[in-house]
Amino acid sequence: MTAQKTYIFMDFDGVTHPLGGVEDFRSLPLIEGVLRDYDEARIIISSDWRMLYSLPRLSGRFSPDIRPRVLDTTPQLFAHQEAELYGLREREAMLWLSHRQLDAATTAWCAIDDAPGNWPTRSRLVLTDFKRGFGEEDATALQHMLEALRQGTRPRARAQQEGFIRCA
Repeated sequence: MTAQKTYIFMDFDGVTHPLGGVEDFRSLPLIEGVLRDYDEARIIISSDWRMLYSLPRLSGRFSPDIRPRVLDTTPQLFAHQEAELYGLREREAMLWLSHRQLDAATTAWCAIDDAPGNWPTRSRLVLTDFKRGFGEEDATALQHMLEALRQGTRPRARAQQEGFIRCA
């Protein structure tokens, strides 16, 4: 039996490499290492990079074995007021799911991002430290998240999983 697809909405800056540093995707091999254990995982790019580069160029950053699992980018919504910025990436992800007739409440999905304000549903967020990008503790959190989604259980917020709250 194959597990249902799990959609990972993924940011780049502050995730695949530190924000404001060299855009070398140094953390991508660690992310891919986790994904190799979860064949059902599919990547949807939610990074602002999606507005600058084509999907083939974005997916070209990934290893050849992971590249076919990079399916799409999220649609772009525009905030007309500052208050609309909160949760914008999550609303874009929910729009992506709805365009595919997928129910956000029952579909296995999560996000990897360095900005907590982008994702009000914190229980589905692997929050990275923007100063260093995706690290070993993030890999553990992603494994826990993907395992919970594979088992059909509700993911818990990272603070609950690891017994701490990290300020961002």
